[in-house]
Amino acid sequence: MNNIGKNIKMFRSENGITQDQLAEKLNVTRQAVSNWETGKTQPDVDTLADLAECLGVTVEELIYGKSTQSKTSRTVVEKTTKKGIDSAAAVGIALAVVLSYTKWKSIGWAIFHGLLNWGYVIYYAIKY
Repeated sequence: MNNIGKNIKMFRSENGITQDQLAEKLNVTRQAVSNWETGKTQPDVDTLADLAECLGVTVEELIYGKSTQSKTSRTVVEKTTKKGIDSAAAVGIALAVVLSYTKWKSIGWAIFHGLLNWGYVIYYAIKY
């Protein structure tokens, strides 16, 4: 049995759905569901998306299994990281502007260094 088949069976069982019930929801035969679960065949991409929806999981979870990190904690980490990057970028840009103005006594250089700092922020945001 392949991973996708094991995962389909696991999620189906967790939801208390029989092969017949799942087949009916997806407009396929019970044998098709059985073949997926035993690894004889695999659902096509469209069916995989419908299958994930019926089982209340993501396509990634159907393919790779249960994620080790919950969706909620992943969202919290992403939001916290974004806030940290935004705060660090604002502090860095302000510091670049102040230091540039202090050193060269020119608002033009201060603006230039502030913009240059944004270039670094964008570079690191894309890189990581």
